[in-house]
Amino acid sequence: MVRPSQSPGAPVTVPASLPVSDVSKPGCGCGCSDSGEPELDVRAIPHALRHATVFGALGAVTAGSSMRLVAPHDPKPLLAQIAEREEGAIEITYLERGPEAWTLRLTRRA
Repeated sequence: MVRPSQSPGAPVTVPASLPVSDVSKPGCGCGCSDSGEPELDVRAIPHALRHATVFGALGAVTAGSSMRLVAPHDPKPLLAQIAEREEGAIEITYLERGPEAWTLRLTRRA
């Protein structure tokens, strides 16, 4: 990263530690809040990255919460992987079944 006052190729100094003001609140700490059910539309994500992307998003879903997943096909192989990894902690509900998109609700059981 080059800052306006730096010349290209100049090293960037990064502090050894960053101040943390409040870690008692959930979330990323940016001050924004999410309301409602987040939706992850994987149709635009390259196939090689889709499953990893879903696993990452699913890891952020807290107990009792859910997310929507939109896929270009019925994601049965992914659902089998989720069932294996999550050991039954995720409830899956189909909301839409093609032909353009499959929409599912993934709920983490409390």
